[in-house]
Amino acid sequence: MAPRATAAPTLHKVIMVGSGGVGKSALTLQFMYDEFVEDYEPTKADSYRKKVVLDGEEVQIDILDTAGQEDYAAIRDNYFRSGEGFLCVFSITEPESFDATQEFREQILRVKNDENIPFLLVGNKSDLQEKRRVPLDACTERAAAWRVPYVETSAKTRDNVDKIFVELIRNISKRKRGGDEEEEPITGKKYHCAKPPCCRVL
Repeated sequence: MAPRATAAPTLHKVIMVGSGGVGKSALTLQFMYDEFVEDYEPTKADSYRKKVVLDGEEVQIDILDTAGQEDYAAIRDNYFRSGEGFLCVFSITEPESFDATQEFREQILRVKNDENIPFLLVGNKSDLQEKRRVPLDACTERAAAWRVPYVETSAKTRDNVDKIFVELIRNISKRKRGGDEEEEPITGKKYHCAKPPCCRVL
C-alpha cells in the first residue's frame, strides 16, 4: 500500500506596500535571510516564499515586495487583488511616506472591497529616533482610526521584524478558518526566527 501523501502547507499571501525607500525590501530580506541590506536596488516587484511554523502548524508565507512606485494603476491593483494580508510600511523619519499610507489604504480597500482585510501599519527605521519626524501619537491615532495594529520596526537591528510577519499571517489564518474572534493585541508576545526556512512562534 502506497504511503499516504502529506498535505501541502497552507499558503498565505502577504503584500508589502509603501512609498519607495522606506525599507520594505530591507524588512523582507531581514525576515527571509537574517541579513540587513542597506543599499538595495529597487525592482518592480520581488516575490519570496518561506515555511513558517505558526502555532504548531507548518504554513508557507508568500511575500510580494512591491517597489512602491508602480507606474500603472492596473499593475498595482493586480498586486493588491492577489494579497490576503498587507504590511503598509512608512519611515518614521519621512512624513511624506506616512501621508502616503492613507492612499495605499484607500487603494487596497477599493480593490479588496473589504474593510476587515488583515492589515498592519508599520513604522520602520525605529533605530533612527534622533531623526524622527512622524510623532508616535499620529501613528497610533491613524492605526486606531483604521482599527488595525501599529508596530514600529527596524530592519537594521531586526527589532519587531518577525513580529509583523508572524502576526499578519496569524490574522490571515484566523480569517481563513472563519474566526470572528477579536484579534489579539500584538504586544507582549515573544518570537524567535530560526535560520531559514523556519520561523517559529514561542
